[in-house]
Amino acid sequence: MEVLTMNGTAVHAAEAAAGKGRRYRLDRPELLAPAGNLEKLKFAVHYGADAVYIGGQSYGLRSNADNFSFEEMREGVEFAARYGAKVFVATNIYAHQEDLPGIADYLKQLEAAGIAAIITADPAIVETAMTHAPGLEVHLSTQQSTMNWQAVKFWKEVGLPRVVLARETSMEEIREIKANVDLELEVFIHGAMCSSVSGRCVLSNHFTDRDSNRGGCCQSCRWKYDLHQEHGPVGDPGDHMFTMGSKDLCMIRHIPDLIEAGVDSFKIEGRMKSIHYVASVVGAYRQAIDAYMADPEGYSLRPEWEDEIGKAANRPLNTGFFYTTPGASEHIYEPEEKPAPYDFAAIVREYDPETGIAVVEQRSPFRPNTEVEFVGPGGRSFKQIAGPLTDMDGAAVDVARHPLQLLRIRTSEPVAPLDMMRKKIGSV
Repeated sequence: MEVLTMNGTAVHAAEAAAGKGRRYRLDRPELLAPAGNLEKLKFAVHYGADAVYIGGQSYGLRSNADNFSFEEMREGVEFAARYGAKVFVATNIYAHQEDLPGIADYLKQLEAAGIAAIITADPAIVETAMTHAPGLEVHLSTQQSTMNWQAVKFWKEVGLPRVVLARETSMEEIREIKANVDLELEVFIHGAMCSSVSGRCVLSNHFTDRDSNRGGCCQSCRWKYDLHQEHGPVGDPGDHMFTMGSKDLCMIRHIPDLIEAGVDSFKIEGRMKSIHYVASVVGAYRQAIDAYMADPEGYSLRPEWEDEIGKAANRPLNTGFFYTTPGASEHIYEPEEKPAPYDFAAIVREYDPETGIAVVEQRSPFRPNTEVEFVGPGGRSFKQIAGPLTDMDGAAVDVARHPLQLLRIRTSEPVAPLDMMRKKIGSV
């Protein structure tokens, strides 16, 4: 059986599901997206991800995400394979001795489910995977804080095909690493930044007795704090609270630099983010990467890619450590403005081209006579004023207020299943 990849080339489904070998450099950059649950996985792949990373019910750093059962993993692998995409599983805890019993069986089950690779930092898990689940690729997690070519060379000699570099690695250091070691490099290019060394933090352990490095992070760095001195609080009542939260990373303007530096996998952060966020961000980077690969000499940034990311972002954006060491201006000290002007309103489930009627599934309230925007993969989008709404029995609906309610609406242009409908925030 053959399947269609995102760039239109045919590959064998068995190869797509299995991860196809252990190459040390990819032919074209991989777009790697987060998926906090099965529905997000499907949207990430549908909107252009070459691979997705998920969490299982054990050994990952996002215990508050929905995470995947083995049955859901198998369904996700099967769905991804239809697009020529792969599924990776994060097993990136730093294991205490009590965490290790059962890890071999867990990894064997991942292998049996068709998972292409695990992302891990702990050498005990690395060794166990290579011994007991040889069909799984082992990718070194960013939690290992790898920032120099000698360290990358060490992990290549261990037998790993890919290293996820530390968030603190600069563009110059990436070029140097790639020049000295022929190994796949994965780099975070978009999403939240951790105010610690590559995610290794113990604030949560001290404040809430939840282990950051075993999946329990309470995101203490995102809390708001009052600043005090010996005799009381600093500042006047009503002053903004102090926070140590970083601005979010965004490299959409720098796709050529990343590709020319030798980055093999472009990783988006956000397993806890919404479907709207994942689909919008993946769609924008998909278009940018494809445009560069099609015509490097004629490539230019298109404003609609940045606009699309802006419609999903909820924090100010910067370029992290790629070009300079972030200073005080790269942190958020005042209440965060919400630059995203749109809210995710509905998912298209069906469309009848003869009548122009779509069946949509409600995700937030909306009503007729308000402006909505439909968005699909590949940059398809159009705006319209929502016309009359009816439920599936044909009864008129004055406002779509019920979560997951199926509704019929006429669209001014064709749409397709898994297209999104959004509206401006504040309009109901």
